[in-house]
Order: sequence, then structure tokens, then C-alpha cells
Amino acid sequence: MIYVHVPFCGSFCTYCDFYSEIGSPRAYSLYADQICEEIKRRREEFRREPSTLYFGGGTPSILPLPVLKRIIAALSDYAPFEEFTMEANPEDIRDKGAEYVLGLKSLGVNRVSMGVQSFDDAQLRRMNRRHDAAGAMEAFGILRDCGVTNISLDLIFGDSRMSESSWAETLRLAVLLHPEHISCYQLTVEGDNALARMKAEGRYTEATDEACEVQYKMLCKALGEAGYRHYEISNFALPGYEAVHNSAYWSRAPYVGLGPSAHSFDGVRRSWNSKGLGQWTSEEELLSEEDAAVETIMLSLRTAKGCDADFLRSHCEEAVLAKNLKDGALVEEGGRIRIPEERFFISDTIIKDLI
Repeated sequence: MIYVHVPFCGSFCTYCDFYSEIGSPRAYSLYADQICEEIKRRREEFRREPSTLYFGGGTPSILPLPVLKRIIAALSDYAPFEEFTMEANPEDIRDKGAEYVLGLKSLGVNRVSMGVQSFDDAQLRRMNRRHDAAGAMEAFGILRDCGVTNISLDLIFGDSRMSESSWAETLRLAVLLHPEHISCYQLTVEGDNALARMKAEGRYTEATDEACEVQYKMLCKALGEAGYRHYEISNFALPGYEAVHNSAYWSRAPYVGLGPSAHSFDGVRRSWNSKGLGQWTSEEELLSEEDAAVETIMLSLRTAKGCDADFLRSHCEEAVLAKNLKDGALVEEGGRIRIPEERFFISDTIIKDLI
């Protein structure tokens, strides 16, 4: 698995706490130079069998095709990729059009993850998104017309300023488009982004847990009725379209992260690159057996598949486990223990109780 972090955006969303900068042609070229150098330097870390390649950000679709081509060419020894995902914003797809999308396909991209977030124009303005609902619909149409058959949409719920009717309409339109995959995340206030500053100044109040739970249940119901499988707390897919790359994260498979602020994992240690477009450096930590066990439990219980029952019993207090099974917070079947969908919203509480 290979992840490439693209640290550029056209503007900054109010809620985002990921590392990114406003890009420029010169910055894109410098970035490509550094990524290609990092690929050469870390060559021994890559696995040669076909796996996955994921361009995330930031906004990968802000990069011109020639810049992407340079980076992908440097990774050609590890192709073909079973799944090659490119994150994209609707305005880039709409403005650059079919020529850009066909160019992405020619480079091997076979999955596009598009950050729609909402189909409510007022909500999009509050988030400081650069597209509107019509633009998102148009971008989706361009992807389809160009033959992209694996599209994922990102949505956001849990904004105290968003009504239930607005959320219901966003879900209706998402289902109407019928993408192969939908990822949906609860809005949180963290870091030093615009939303955090608004909260500190008293201009924003976070949604209550009760309101967020109502919207989460609306999400589960709407997508379940539309035939999507809820295979991870925040992710839904039509059968056979579960994200291969992200699913590997949840099973703790090794991966290499390239670019500023990207993280890597080799099975026993985690490392991370520094931020900034200068020559980024890397730090690492060795995980103890206890750390690894806690990660395994936390990540596997986020999925519909759950955790191996014997493994969970060997790392959790039996009385605590038995209580959660009796209360219905956990379900055991087929040698595995999982959190049922109706308890996914409080999964953090359940997992914390276990570990």
C-alpha cells in the first residue's frame, strides 16, 4: 500500500485540520521533485506485488496532469495497482473537464473519491467550500461520462447549523446519484482551524450528541434502504465496492506514506514525515505488544466484521466483555465479536470500556 499526501488546496475549509498550503506552479514542481527523491530513497520499503495507491490531501486534483505523471512514473515499478484512488474536489473536475478525467484514467486512476460534503448551498458556504450543489452534480456526471465506474462521495453531518431536512435532502441526492461508495464523517472541532476559532469566539456552538445521533441514524437508514453495506463506522459501499486501501488500514497492513505530514507503518513501527515543502524529515516510534493489541481491537471493532473472539478475550477483562455482550453492545457470531450497527454511534464508548 502506498499513500501520497498532496499538501495543496485552492482555499481552506473551515473544519479542516490537515496540513495544506495554497499551491502554485512552482510549488507543484518542487513538490514533485521531492516526492520522486523520497521514492528513490525509500525504495526498499515498497512491496512489489500489486497493491493500492492512494493520492490524498489536501486536494490532489489541484495538481496538473504533468506533475501527477512525474510522480506516478516514479512509482511504475510497483504497478499495476489493484486500486488507484485519487481524491478530488468537484470544482476541479467541473473546471478541468473531461480531458482532465480521461488523463487521470490514462495514468491508471480507477477510483475517484470526491469531497462533496453537502448538497445544501448554504451549508457549503458555511464550510467555505468552492463548489455548489449544482457543481457537484455536474462533476459527478463528468466522471460517469468519462467511464469512471468506482466513485466515492464524502459527506459531513453533525453541524449544529444544519437542519434535519437539509441533511435528508443531501442523503436523497447522494442516493439518487448512486455512487459505488459513500464516506460520511461527523463534524468535529479540533486544532487551530477557522471553526475552532469561531467556537472560541462564541460564534459557533457544537451540535449535541443527541442531534448528531439522529443524523447518523438517518444516514444508516437511507443508505441501508438504498442497498449500501455499512462495512465500517464511517463507510458504506455497494456490494463489492468496499475500499481496498482503507480496509487494509483497519487490518493494520503495512503501508508507505509519501509527502509532507504523511504517516507510514511497517507492521511494528509507525513513522511520520514533518510538515512543510522543504526537505521533510521523518520520526518514528516502535509499538509495544500492548500498543499493537489495543490498535487491533480499536480498528477491527470499527468494522462490520469485528474482532477475532479469541483475541478479544485474551486482551479484555472477561467480566467487561460479558457485560457488553449481555447488554447488546457487542454481538458474537462465527468466531468473531462485533459492534452492531445500531450501536456504531457510541462505538468509542464501547471500545474504551473494553481496553
